Amino acid sequence: MSGTPTREVARRVFATEFNDATHTFKESDEERAPVYVLLPTGARANRIFIVGTLTETEDVGEDSEYWQGRVVDPNGDPFFVYAGQYQPEAASMLRELEPPAYVAIAGKPRTYETDDGNVNVSVRPESITTVDADTRDRWVVETAEQTLDRIEAFDDDTNEYARMAEEQYDLPADRYREAAISALESLDDGPTGSDDTDGNEATADGEATDGSGPAEDADGETADSDAAAEPEPQA
Repeated sequence: MSGTPTREVARRVFATEFNDATHTFKESDEERAPVYVLLPTGARANRIFIVGTLTETEDVGEDSEYWQGRVVDPNGDPFFVYAGQYQPEAASMLRELEPPAYVAIAGKPRTYETDDGNVNVSVRPESITTVDADTRDRWVVETAEQTLDRIEAFDDDTNEYARMAEEQYDLPADRYREAAISALESLDDGPTGSDDTDGNEATADGEATDGSGPAEDADGETADSDAAAEPEPQA
């Protein structure tokens, strides 16, 4: 059996479901075993791929730069992205980009429990790439299809992650079906607007074709490997 880490599939997910994915787990006791978030539609995710509108950026670091980005999907729901010294290329993109801009982001989900017991979910980016409106629209269609496919497979008795989601969440599947349909309907409302980005494309796995994205780290990293050096997310 090879010891080489395998690259996890980057799941496509709308912000409504991603922000509800507060349960994390490992499937091995090994120190560097992958950490997954459990999507409420019944799938695990160690990496995600999102495309949306970057609406805000802010350096929220204290002793060093730690950039927060707010990216909204077609439903107006936000993803929060955080990049610091361990994600220098992504942090540089958040520093230099001028909102609003369409961006494609591949990254790892991260959860953080606040003092009042709420769990915030954010993205630690591996790569951030500017894209055009057509790329964003294709992502919407593909993400809606994948979301609806997960919902369709939810009641399959062999779907272990769906059974896990039933135990961990009390959330109706219609919530995510409606988000998918709403996102698709937004594409019929007319032009998505002008885009001043350079129009770089992103591949199906969420990687920038211009090579600007950082190299993939080992999938077995722990969820909070950089927590000691950087402030916690403030979603």
